[in-house]
Amino acid sequence: MTRALLLCPGRGSYNAASLGSLQDLDSPALRTFDACRAQHGRRSLVEIDAMDRFSGVWHVAGEHASLLTAAATMVDVESIDREKVDVVAIAGNSMGWYTALGCAGALALDDTALLIDTLGAYQARNVIGGQLVWPLCDEAWRPVPERLARLEAIVADTPDLFWSIRLGGQAVLGGTAMALAAAREALGEETRGSITYPLRLPLHSAFHTALLRGARGRAQTELTGLQWRRPSIPLIDGQGQSWRPLHASPGALRDYTLGHQITEPFDFTAMVRTALGDYGPDVVILPGPGGSLGSAIAQVMIEMGWRGLRSRDAFLARQATDPVLISMSRPDQRARVCTT
Repeated sequence: MTRALLLCPGRGSYNAASLGSLQDLDSPALRTFDACRAQHGRRSLVEIDAMDRFSGVWHVAGEHASLLTAAATMVDVESIDREKVDVVAIAGNSMGWYTALGCAGALALDDTALLIDTLGAYQARNVIGGQLVWPLCDEAWRPVPERLARLEAIVADTPDLFWSIRLGGQAVLGGTAMALAAAREALGEETRGSITYPLRLPLHSAFHTALLRGARGRAQTELTGLQWRRPSIPLIDGQGQSWRPLHASPGALRDYTLGHQITEPFDFTAMVRTALGDYGPDVVILPGPGGSLGSAIAQVMIEMGWRGLRSRDAFLARQATDPVLISMSRPDQRARVCTT
């Protein structure tokens, strides 16, 4: 049996290629999520997923994209063959932490839906600041300490600019519009492949920064009815901390999720290090529209020297013969963990 880390993607992962992925499914998670949407007078995820064209208004805006991404993840998780795969730990990037809570049983499906839909709805006509991405590694995906030192200095010298996510070989910064403009000027432009950095993420607030204090306070007031439980499978959070089934405190899990998770930097790198180092998975499974996280995970593997991987070329060669990352959006890789 394959030992697997399940890594849930964050908001923004659902893209044009994801359209139609929620059609004609007998999915408990999807039914529950759409029931939550109906209760709050919001358009169903199935209808949004069925649209002919990908739209920023419907597929990128947080009030829809958050639960849409989570639904795409959860229906994939439901399809994993548990006779083939032993999920030894679960994690999630940024908003994916909330999906991970549901996958691990720390929240029931209806509470998972309520948590994600509520936090997503806070973004409706209320984008606060923004996020931009800057690479910290070279083109072989190896860390470049000088780039990190330069970025740290820019963050320290720029008011209202913060670390948002430590995303493997990339930095995600959050801040006000003025702070992001200053960061762009200080960093200068750099093109790698088809992407020009710094890359501004569309319709994203300055998540995981002090600018989201209002959302944190609101969530702590409005989500008091959630029924928190110990997870049934180990969870790794955005500090690289494990929450184990026999020892996790439901109250502490609530406090972290509605506190630190919202306003403090999310350390994806530490999360992946803990998951790979402490739980020893054979593979990392990326459900739903999570394939875009592959490079960030590979960059952490390369930094760790995990399984002898030391460069982008070594990682890609391994993927071609015996993949350590399984993207469920790819039929050939999906077949390794699903019956159909």
